[in-house]
Amino acid sequence: MFKKLFKSQPKIVEIFSPLNGDLIDLSEVPDPVFSQKMVGDGFAVIPNDGKLISPVKGKIKQVLPTKHAIGIETVDGLELLIHVGLETVELEGEGFEVLVKVGDSVEVGDQLLNFDIDFIEDNNKEIITPIVVTNYQEKIKKFCKVANSEINCKELVLKCELV
Repeated sequence: MFKKLFKSQPKIVEIFSPLNGDLIDLSEVPDPVFSQKMVGDGFAVIPNDGKLISPVKGKIKQVLPTKHAIGIETVDGLELLIHVGLETVELEGEGFEVLVKVGDSVEVGDQLLNFDIDFIEDNNKEIITPIVVTNYQEKIKKFCKVANSEINCKELVLKCELV
């Protein structure tokens, strides 16, 4: 009887927008790795400026040498991958300025990197930026998307109920 009265509430992790721009569903990303959720589930943003901030509180776990992608682990163990643009690995770091390093602790809103949208587009690369939880199958019971269309930095996008 007491277990029913004191049943714990589900743990919810909030993921905020790391960019200003247009929010789109992952299924709309013109890359099957993301649209078919091969690396994880989440959302994507078509940015309108080149400032990327942290969407969660956590630690920087990975900064690719080509500077186009950053991995963050939240305090609750969610692993996020933020991949700026599509096929931007081919730019070999040009057009990107990383402001964090592996091991850094970050809060929502801390700036992670700057990128040059014009340079990326001039080199025939998409600026669509997927934000995916790579371990969602093990960690997340359900996603609840709470935003759509135009979005600003630090605006709540996803509520994730943990397993």
